[in-house]
Amino acid sequence: MSKLLMGFWGVFFAGFFLFSKLVYSYEVEEEFFLNKTDGPFFESVYETSAAAAGIKPTPLTIGLTLIPGAAARGAVCLDGTLPGYHIHPGSGSGANSWLIQLEGGGWCNTVRNCVYRKTTRRGSSKFMEKQIPFTGILSNKAEENPDFFNWNRVKVRYCDGASFAGDSENKAAQLQFRGQRIWEAAMAELMSKGMRNAQQALLSGCSAGGLASILHCDEFRTLFPSSTKVKCLSDAGLFMDATDVSGGHALRNLYQGVVSVQGLQKTLPSTCTNKLDPTSCFFPQNLIGNIKTPLFLLNAAYDSWQVQSSLAPPVADPKGLWHDCKLNNEQCSASQIQFLQGFRNDMLNAVKGFAASTQNGLFINSCFAHCQSERQDTWFADDSPLIDNKPVALAVGDWYFDRAGVKSIDCAYPCDKTCHNLVFK
Repeated sequence: MSKLLMGFWGVFFAGFFLFSKLVYSYEVEEEFFLNKTDGPFFESVYETSAAAAGIKPTPLTIGLTLIPGAAARGAVCLDGTLPGYHIHPGSGSGANSWLIQLEGGGWCNTVRNCVYRKTTRRGSSKFMEKQIPFTGILSNKAEENPDFFNWNRVKVRYCDGASFAGDSENKAAQLQFRGQRIWEAAMAELMSKGMRNAQQALLSGCSAGGLASILHCDEFRTLFPSSTKVKCLSDAGLFMDATDVSGGHALRNLYQGVVSVQGLQKTLPSTCTNKLDPTSCFFPQNLIGNIKTPLFLLNAAYDSWQVQSSLAPPVADPKGLWHDCKLNNEQCSASQIQFLQGFRNDMLNAVKGFAASTQNGLFINSCFAHCQSERQDTWFADDSPLIDNKPVALAVGDWYFDRAGVKSIDCAYPCDKTCHNLVFK
């Protein structure tokens, strides 16, 4: 959604209903910000970083494939259209290795914004890009993606609004909440395309897709025989049940809407719902302790999406005191940085038990970033972010192939000078 349109809504609602303005601007900012941190945004970052290096960017672009048998399974997008994916086949030593990337893109937490979402690529394959660039962990170039470049690499598109987790419908609003069925249909399709012969497999995802990779990690493991090496990667998926700048819980409120609208209490892991309320079981911090499959958490300690839409959304910051800080970390006051340090501490506390397991991996850098595995500049480039002189791609590779244990936690901001901090105009 463009800034111009955001401004229109802001002016329109300011003139009429203050409460409506607060709620709606929260939704608009969420949609706007997510569009700035995935898809075309990654492509523009790729081009910018490549231009700075003096090279002409030529990312691999891959066409959209719709899943023909999905409708018969009731596995459809919010508007009833077929779900889809993009695939680039593996070769050589990677011919029997599979990397599945689950697309991100927020959630819809009310019938109203789920209906709106039907008119976007987040809720209908009618509006999905027909070609997308494969960069970062999806790149086919060894110099850009040293460990996974020749694997079968798949991007599963996201069009259900609940991290591939729902299985219900709203007939009155003509909404299909079939994320779980989309997941199952996509996996069945890929198994028929050769994934059943995989010797190695990695389920990944960023943002809402990073949450999905946590939710489906153990399910992914069950698709393969015990001889197959199977692990999962969640990038920018560690959404925290945090206290926002007003003392409220903006993200919990949003998640409560997602869980309620899509009836997720029926599909969330029972290992969690047996102990906690369903909304709590949509938060990764309450899920990661029960996952049996090796899992790697890649996250920025000051995750840009969470700063903007969870910690200081308009509903929690009606006077806009956090406006400049949210757009550029260098504009944050000392007290704002202190608040963000508290958020980082909460994140580190949430992963303590998880990190104690030798099979799990961790890369938490002190950057203002979001989705670092799909962007070429943050995944693997000459100036990539580092912890202990190791970029994200090599940390993930070392962990996946058991070359080294990886439990990398950065020192607190502003110590890391290798960050590619996101700055918004």
